[in-house]
Amino acid sequence: MRICLLASGSKGNAIYIESRECRVLIDAGFSARELSRRLEGIGVAADSLHALFVTHEHSDHSRGLGPMARRYALDVFIKPETIKALPRLGKVEKLHEIDTGVAFACRDLQVEAFPLTHDAASPVGFTIETGEGRVGFATDLGIATRLVQQRLKQCRVLILESNHDEDMLRDGPYPWHLKQRIRSNHGHLSNRASAALLDELRWAGLEAVFLSHLSETNNTRELAETAHREILNRQNLCGPRLISGCQEQVSICFSC
Repeated sequence: MRICLLASGSKGNAIYIESRECRVLIDAGFSARELSRRLEGIGVAADSLHALFVTHEHSDHSRGLGPMARRYALDVFIKPETIKALPRLGKVEKLHEIDTGVAFACRDLQVEAFPLTHDAASPVGFTIETGEGRVGFATDLGIATRLVQQRLKQCRVLILESNHDEDMLRDGPYPWHLKQRIRSNHGHLSNRASAALLDELRWAGLEAVFLSHLSETNNTRELAETAHREILNRQNLCGPRLISGCQEQVSICFSC
């Protein structure tokens, strides 16, 4: 299994996950050309991809969806509400409608979508069962509900949103209405809220935690990692590797 954040932030998001038989992207928030370039940078040919899982319709997650699907004949797994909310998807030959709570297969992966609280039509996170363990993905959520906590239990790898530092957001340059949106139950998780979620998800088999969707204006890598290390340093159940994503370049790949 190999996992990498190709891009993470308010300008574009895409996650690469590779199992023995399957290569997928979660979201395609950059152009097909840029996504292909970033894949090449980790030694993956874009035409070797098999599928694309879509979390929601916001452009920083869907900008390259149609072009990637058409150029590389990808299977696209997406909620019907998200399809309707996309402004310019165009024709996609292999479009598979999914629903929360109903597992679907993609080669050797067993995947289940679960609902998130975000200001989109029908946003979802994913759990992905592989031969090497379970991967949990949840970004773009205002609160970590009990359902989110339940779905992300027993994951070998977690990809969690750690969007903003609460003090930086409060004192930063954003207009008040945007600050309120980000802090709302349908906005984004703060470092503190993300760390609290990690505290609920700790278990002996947790090996890696990716911190994603860090705000370039209202957060820093150091603040995000410090919040999570404070949780990890006061326990001895697990010692996962912390990997932070950013906008400009791909993250470190986690392989196992």
